[in-house]
Amino acid sequence: MSRSGDHTAGHTPAAGGPLRAVTFDMDGLLVDSEPLWFEAESVVMKRLRGSWAHGDQDALVGGSMATTVAYLLSKGTRPAEPAAVASWLLEAMVGLLTTGPVPVLPGVVELVEEVRAAGLPYALVTSSEPEVVDAVLARLDVVFPVVVCAADVSRAKPDPEGYLLAAAKLGAEPGQCIALEDSLNGVRAAEAAGYRTVAVPSVVPVPEQPGRVVLDSLAGVTLAQLATRAGLAL
Repeated sequence: MSRSGDHTAGHTPAAGGPLRAVTFDMDGLLVDSEPLWFEAESVVMKRLRGSWAHGDQDALVGGSMATTVAYLLSKGTRPAEPAAVASWLLEAMVGLLTTGPVPVLPGVVELVEEVRAAGLPYALVTSSEPEVVDAVLARLDVVFPVVVCAADVSRAKPDPEGYLLAAAKLGAEPGQCIALEDSLNGVRAAEAAGYRTVAVPSVVPVPEQPGRVVLDSLAGVTLAQLATRAGLAL
């Protein structure tokens, strides 16, 4: 990944027609929520009488609630029902999102506004549960006309189901959509659905490969620049 500070890295995909829609991930792309997830997971792990480190969280970035709960239980020494662990985690996370700061990552709200002003359909596509999505969006000055979250799919990222559903809701062919993601699971999901995918890694690096765009940050990135990097016309 480039660390030049110029935001750009990776390979520009071949030209693929006009840009029809843009999707945004939430955790690690829209908001810097990974530190909050670490805190919430640590709270749950205390109840499970186990240890928790940043390497544990790294293994879960971009994963589903079911994956996270199974991992938490594997690290704990106190037996608990998976549904109870999920409830503890959601309660802790919503509490943090409701009472503390919710840091928005640089450039993303400005980009959402530019997409909206351009008249392009756009969506939030996240693996988070609806309670977490609602808690985040309630704190932000941004509205998503379409939201696809964990409750809307039967298979979480890296499965493409969520992205295929988003494209259908947006009325756009996946190949003419840009997906903005921070995790490898999310990138793989969007790519499997056929999206032009732009990775902005947060906690865990996303490797470059042909056809994949990797950026250091969305700060200062315009919609026109994004379309050009993704190989689509604005």
